Amino acid sequence: MPADWHKTACSLCYLNCGLEVQIEDRSITRVRGDKQHPRSQGYLCQKAQRLTFLGDHDDRLTTPLRRRPDGTHEPIDWDTALSEIAGRLTALRDADRAAGRPGSLAYVGGGGQGNHSGGGYGKALLSWMGGTRYFNALSQEKTGDFWVNGRMFGDQTCHTAEGVEECDLLVVLGCNPWLAHGFSNARSALNTIKNDPARKMIVVDPRRTETAQAAELHLALRPGTDAYLLAAMIAMIIERNGQDAEFLAARTEGFAEVAEVLARVPVDAWIAHAEVERADVERAVDMILDARAMTVRVELGIQQGRHSTLNSYLEKLLYLVTGNFGRAGTNNLHTWLLPLWGNSRGQRSEITGFEYIGGLLPTNTMAEEVLTDHPHRIRALWVESSNPANTYADTARVEEAIRACELSVVVDVAYTETAALADYVLPAAAQHEKWEFTLFDFEWPTNYFQVRRPLFEPLAGTLVEAEIYARLFEMLGVLPDAATLAELTETARSDRTNLLRRAGEVMSDHPGLAEIVPVLLYSTLGATLPDGAASIAPLWAGCQRLAGRMTTPLQRALGSDSTGPELGNELFDRILASPSGTPFSRHTHDEVWELVKRERVQLAVPELLEWLDRLDPDAERPDPQYPFSLVSGQRRSHNANQILRPPAWRKTDLDGALRARSADLASIGADNGDWVAVATRTGRIVVRAEVDESMRAMQLALPHGFGMSVPDGQGGRVVNGPRINLITDAADRDPIAGTPHHKDVPVLLEPATAAERELAERDSLRVREVVAATKG
Repeated sequence: MPADWHKTACSLCYLNCGLEVQIEDRSITRVRGDKQHPRSQGYLCQKAQRLTFLGDHDDRLTTPLRRRPDGTHEPIDWDTALSEIAGRLTALRDADRAAGRPGSLAYVGGGGQGNHSGGGYGKALLSWMGGTRYFNALSQEKTGDFWVNGRMFGDQTCHTAEGVEECDLLVVLGCNPWLAHGFSNARSALNTIKNDPARKMIVVDPRRTETAQAAELHLALRPGTDAYLLAAMIAMIIERNGQDAEFLAARTEGFAEVAEVLARVPVDAWIAHAEVERADVERAVDMILDARAMTVRVELGIQQGRHSTLNSYLEKLLYLVTGNFGRAGTNNLHTWLLPLWGNSRGQRSEITGFEYIGGLLPTNTMAEEVLTDHPHRIRALWVESSNPANTYADTARVEEAIRACELSVVVDVAYTETAALADYVLPAAAQHEKWEFTLFDFEWPTNYFQVRRPLFEPLAGTLVEAEIYARLFEMLGVLPDAATLAELTETARSDRTNLLRRAGEVMSDHPGLAEIVPVLLYSTLGATLPDGAASIAPLWAGCQRLAGRMTTPLQRALGSDSTGPELGNELFDRILASPSGTPFSRHTHDEVWELVKRERVQLAVPELLEWLDRLDPDAERPDPQYPFSLVSGQRRSHNANQILRPPAWRKTDLDGALRARSADLASIGADNGDWVAVATRTGRIVVRAEVDESMRAMQLALPHGFGMSVPDGQGGRVVNGPRINLITDAADRDPIAGTPHHKDVPVLLEPATAAERELAERDSLRVREVVAATKG
């Protein structure tokens, strides 16, 4: 029988709510919210309850694999795999240096949800190889927002948090927190606002989502017109002299330039282009101007929509122009313990011309960086906890790029679609088989960090990522000798305060060692940590950095009088000793200005004001050849990231159905439950249709998290649900950040052919057999 409850955290979205689980053998058997978690306080959603399916499954990897000439894989031992990979990496690095070219290894991923500790080690490999090309999910979703933050607040690591709990007006742009969450205890917070007559909510979304149903006002705009509607709203605010003049004078610069451009906005024409009623927009503006404290919540609906980077700019202008920043219940910046991204300063790709944002290049350009005759092309891919062959736009092109590489290595838990194409596959321990941490610390004014202890031993044949990289760098000859490592280990054990100083001396004597600090800490400090926590040793360096740059907020959070390295040590020890998580910074609201990296917030961003000035509704009419707008990657009750591969975890929507209004299905002679085809210039897929009258006319939706090939229990494999990136176009992207326009994909809806229907029905039945066998 299951015994005690074990503390952990959810790994299905970036809220990472605290959980308690019961386990039996190698399975999670029961899940409940952790009431002692300082942020989520026992909150639990429907997805976390299905983490019982996260354990072992038929696609778990338990031995390194090497690709044969025929494309299949053969098992090999760890020493063989790592020695061969080390040899090929060394040859590639030497060739890059001899040719005088930048490092031609690219790094993809660096930590899936709840699986972050390996990222620092992988980036160390990229650095040692002399490479800079780094792609991950953030550069498929968020980098336009980071770019805007850099221009307005002075640094791309400046990132906003929402004051949902204390606001009297919540404005929700392009997201559905009821299902997608995005802020703490989302459903409880939304219900609280709904039931409080003094608080209101505006939702801007084409679909009448669950969140929209709870709102005071829903602006059901036409897909792709967010920039037009937001610009019109801000123009109307300024027309009414509704800007917060005192705030703007004291804290910002550039308002005059912004107002000049917005004065040229043809408000009525742009509202008409968005296909909403002028009276409803007037009402929204009334609510904004009447609010004591407004906070704006955004997500991928505008960040992966048309005009993505411009949308992010207008979203920020909305709350900055009205002075809803830096106070309780408004938008604020938040602190970091370990920043998820960096601050790039204008470097661009030689191949595509796209700018590095947050240290990242757009995922949409990865295949272009490989499939070119440019002498500085990508020649090798190192993929960790990521599945670009299924999650990046234009799957066929991505697969071609992976096959074209001189070397491709995948480090992962499962035999993913990307692993199936790789030269080498290295099996990692899973999220709950090792020490791990939650990394999305987005809270203000108090921020939190949680380290998760392992629930299970790693499967035989797998290794924690830190150990994979340590062994690899040992074979590469980068680590110092055993005596030097032993000396540093003793320093870590007896005199941790001086570890950084002594490690610096060692690094000065060992070329290349400074590029792999995480591995050095794992191999030294890691050996001194309790209960096998070695892999999170690099977190100690982050604690030291925080103690040096944010002493007072950290002291408040810990209730400590320590300073310097002792304060960093205290934080590190507190985190290790707090299985439910612990605060690491506590601010007062006026201290948000200490996080702004320029003297005043810069409202005027020339590139974006020029973009706004040239918006033209006539140039953005629907394409008659592809008249429908597809939401590619809708969030639903039982879809998540691709770490939950077994289809049995889904209680609903097993086929990943295409949702559409009944009239739109009827226009092609289809009905609820029929198989239909969705086509673009890139490809065509066949999907199950499901009537959903909450959709806007001519709008369709397919979920993310499907399209994975899973064992069928009979020696073959079957694809579960739509592989939507077979029909997305990597070139249909934001001009600044390269983020895809996944929330407004022009598509053609057609009846499926008889052969397509037969094949789709057969595969759906096979998936159902897999589910029945799993549950049986």
